[in-house]
Amino acid sequence: MTNGEARTPRTVVPIEHALLIVDAFDQAQVTELRHSVTSCARAAGLHDERLDDFVLAVNELITNAVRHGGGRGWLRLWEEPGQVLCEVSDHGPGISAQRLDDRQRPAPDTAGGWGLWLARELTDAMDVETGPAGTTVRITTATVPTEQHIGRHRQG
Repeated sequence: MTNGEARTPRTVVPIEHALLIVDAFDQAQVTELRHSVTSCARAAGLHDERLDDFVLAVNELITNAVRHGGGRGWLRLWEEPGQVLCEVSDHGPGISAQRLDDRQRPAPDTAGGWGLWLARELTDAMDVETGPAGTTVRITTATVPTEQHIGRHRQG
């Protein structure tokens, strides 16, 4: 091919996300899974407070799956450019619309109800799909702090 010839357009194939963990769990695996998430999230680029926040959010989600979702769940952890994502699924009865819409911080003396609130507060994004067949919660944290995350911690 010479410089004067027209170039054939290249087909760009998107890079698949890098899957780090896919695992089923029950109460017996919660601690081990949390340690695996910590190692993988650190290797994917989360550090210091961002790492701690993400791991705590994941721990709340897996604990919720065990406690409210039928005693077990499924976790997927992966990285995409600039972010780490985690999805926790269960086959519980679902989460009520009222609980999902409640963005208020639970009262300090409340024994339960902290899991979803913490997961939402400690990550950059949280999406929930829920119904009578179960719940899937996806959280996302950028490997570099976002302004939203920085501002949240300055206020608290």
